[in-house]
Formats: sequence, structure tokens, C-alpha cells
Amino acid sequence: MKVLLDSNVVLDVALERQPFFGNSETVVSFVEEGQIEGYICASSFSDLYYIIRKDKGRNLALDFLREIVTFCQVVTVDSATINMALTINFRDFEDAIQYSTAVLNHLDAIITRNPGDFPVATPRIMTPEQLIQELTNTH
Repeated sequence: MKVLLDSNVVLDVALERQPFFGNSETVVSFVEEGQIEGYICASSFSDLYYIIRKDKGRNLALDFLREIVTFCQVVTVDSATINMALTINFRDFEDAIQYSTAVLNHLDAIITRNPGDFPVATPRIMTPEQLIQELTNTH
């Protein structure tokens, strides 16, 4: 299964945000262990760095991002992605970019804590809990 990790899931792990840390860390572990393929939008990295740096400092922010790119694939955000995002009716433009990236790269799901931000049926929109339940029931 190929999944796009929404920024909130990555930040839960980086910042150890409770009560979300455990499930988000499990999802990231699934990627690290090769049970699923994890993807992160290239456009998310500047936001991730900025938010992690404010809380943990520059060095820890860079270390975390260096680590996550060793097992998550970075998905390009190009003109096709932006043009698609500009044509869909999402409340949040960042979510429109994430969705467009997932569609154009034929990913199976977007993993997010905010499924209501993605008013679509395809790709699948799943919470970390839903993904964990699905993967633990099939293995």
C-alpha cells in the first residue's frame, strides 16, 4: 500500500504530540519496516522544518527530516500538481496540494488526523487508527 503522510501525522511523531504520538509513530514504523510505502509532499518540508524548529531547535529539526527521508519517499510538487490543486474546492490549499499529489502519483491513501479536510472518496482518506486496524487485521 502506498500512502501519503499528512503533515499532522509527521508532526505528531517529531513533536511527540499527545495523545496522537502513539498511533502516528506506529504508522511511521510501518513505513520504516517496509509494511507500507510512505510518501511526503516536497512542499511540506518547509512547513515541517519551521514548526519542528520552533519547538525543538534547528539541529533537531534537520536531524528529524534527514532521518525521515531515509525511509519515506518525497513526492514532487510540480505545475500539474498546483494546477489541479487550484481547480478543486478544498477549504485549505495545503490539503488540496496533498490530495493532488496523491492522485497524480497514484497513491492508495492519505493518512491524516483530519479526514474531514479531504472531501473525496479516492484515494482513501484514513486516520492513523484506521490504517493500524486494517494492517493488524490483515497480518
